[in-house]
Amino acid sequence: MEKDRSSPQLSRGEKETEAAATRLIEHIEEALAAVAIRSTTEVDSLEAIADRIERAARDLSVALRELAHERRNSQDSAE
Repeated sequence: MEKDRSSPQLSRGEKETEAAATRLIEHIEEALAAVAIRSTTEVDSLEAIADRIERAARDLSVALRELAHERRNSQDSAE
């Protein structure tokens, strides 16, 4: 399979941000599924999911800030 050459390669920061966003989406989907089950015996599971969402959101926030910094430096270098 041939790579699409029309779209530029993602930078390391873009790849990390995309991966962090994907992980957060997966955890949110897991939370939605857990909520739909409506089992009262799953309290520990819900708290574990909450912890994973919190970490994933923090990771995404850090990745986005690093990407902004990367792009700012790239923009400054181009000027």
